Amino acid sequence: MFRGANKVTLDAKGRVAVPARYRERIAATCEGHLVVTVDRDRCLLVYPQTDWDDIERRLMAAANLSPEVRRLQRLLVGHATEVDLDSHGRILISQALREFASLDGTAMFVGQGRKFELWDEGRWNERRDAWLMAEGEGAPDLPAELENLSL
Repeated sequence: MFRGANKVTLDAKGRVAVPARYRERIAATCEGHLVVTVDRDRCLLVYPQTDWDDIERRLMAAANLSPEVRRLQRLLVGHATEVDLDSHGRILISQALREFASLDGTAMFVGQGRKFELWDEGRWNERRDAWLMAEGEGAPDLPAELENLSL
């Protein structure tokens, strides 16, 4: 499981160092092979190759007569880019993906269980603060899947 939010820096070539605490697990899980793709929240999703292969297989097996399914296939699979950890624990984010997520300089590498999200630091801070504000009075009810969750 990947968890935690980590501030990282993109270098001039678009490389970002995966936080050291995750590298061993990534090496063991997928031998350093990762897939980066886009997310509707304008961040990037970073999956171990083995997990991505399962997601891609299920997504492409879905009936594509639905415009929503085709949209997800085009976005997720169409932007999916294979990357490998280099000897310094970095991955290279393509220019197109960096532009999509407005990545330049500092970013946030956020563990989300079986994947990571890679956010522009400013956008992450704005969205995080908005999510926290939405927790107050008048916030929408929790989805049924979370009603019995106790924190």
